[in-house]
Amino acid sequence: MALIFSLILFIFAATSSVAADGGYGFSVEMIHRDFPKSPLFNASETHYQRIADALRRSISREMVSLTDTGKAPIYSSGGAYVVKISLGTPPFPIVAVADTGSNIIWTQCKPCSNCYNQTEPMFEPSKSSTYKLVPCSSPNCSISGLESSCSSESMCEYSTSYYDGTHSKGDIAVDTVTMGTTSGQPVAFPQTVIGCGHDNVAAFGSKISGIVGLGQGPASLVQQMGPATGGKFSYCFVPVVKSNNSSYLNFGSNAIVSGSGAVSTPFYTSAINYFKGFYVLKVEAMSVGNNKFNFTSTLLLESKGNIIIDSGTTLTYIPEETYANFSNAISKLMDLKPTTGPIQFLNYCYETTTDDYKVPPVTVHFEGGGVNLERENLFIRVANNVVCLAFVARNDMFVYGNIAQTNFLVGYDTKKSSVSFKPSNCATL
Repeated sequence: MALIFSLILFIFAATSSVAADGGYGFSVEMIHRDFPKSPLFNASETHYQRIADALRRSISREMVSLTDTGKAPIYSSGGAYVVKISLGTPPFPIVAVADTGSNIIWTQCKPCSNCYNQTEPMFEPSKSSTYKLVPCSSPNCSISGLESSCSSESMCEYSTSYYDGTHSKGDIAVDTVTMGTTSGQPVAFPQTVIGCGHDNVAAFGSKISGIVGLGQGPASLVQQMGPATGGKFSYCFVPVVKSNNSSYLNFGSNAIVSGSGAVSTPFYTSAINYFKGFYVLKVEAMSVGNNKFNFTSTLLLESKGNIIIDSGTTLTYIPEETYANFSNAISKLMDLKPTTGPIQFLNYCYETTTDDYKVPPVTVHFEGGGVNLERENLFIRVANNVVCLAFVARNDMFVYGNIAQTNFLVGYDTKKSSVSFKPSNCATL
């Protein structure tokens, strides 16, 4: 589950119908959690305190993990992708973590026997005219990616858990999921499988109601929207320093990433149950200037890939040997003065008060093509006069984080099993 320095997506609810020809597309606004527009914005913290908190969450999570259409804006987050969608009839708005590593849409539901503290109103199934429990005899009960059981009334129950300690247990149900778009034409998805949680533990904030899964499992939002969107979605992350700008999360025909500069790479599915919802890519090498270093992965994913692309993780985690060669090569080509940063787990920090410092040419060589990284993909400013390399060494789990994805239009095509990258100015999209 992605509970790291990430982006916040707001989707405004209403009602509409959806075309089922795969040519339909729409886009929704995404907002960084730590931007002033965000409902999770903490005005009592400084910008760099929020950065530090987010990076610490990133490290903490990765240490315990093994792991016409309208347009709507993307802004930046400090802990989780959250989406504002609506459930039921009439539509009831919730804010939930948008997680590419989860395969279910779940929310805390009344009555809640064991729930974490939630300050926002909680979803009440009894008030939705379209809410229906799923019987154990239904195919929706045994939907892949969920651990299911039967209640004494022969109704389907689910249980899902994450390596950071978050879990949810409750009823499998179907209801209408509604999203609005900046085109002014909201869309509704009836008969969507959701989890109505009555026993929940979560590490995220009290304004967040649950999780919206964007993974590969059939119960994820992306897969359940499939006929309408053709299994396509994309996003574009605005750099943190441009906190007043926003960009978009796109679905369907709006999500196609192609044209000059676009690079596509296949994604794979892990044979290990916990990782089945993740998009696993293959990095063949990383280069700095004329120096090319093999990606020496020993990641046990039982997959042809070796690194998970995660929109919800801030930093990028790479093998220790690759990291040593990669970071040393960058260090030798930097003109800035090395320094010790305020965040102890970040190495290779440099003194600079400007944002136009030079960095060496860096390329990530994915299967299928190379992606050239710019300054905002390599370094994060952690103090007024300090920037640090946004890459960390690992020996068990490798993750391509969202800083590395900044100012790229990143598109997922679940039908073709590919992820595409196209350099973009996300603030202008």
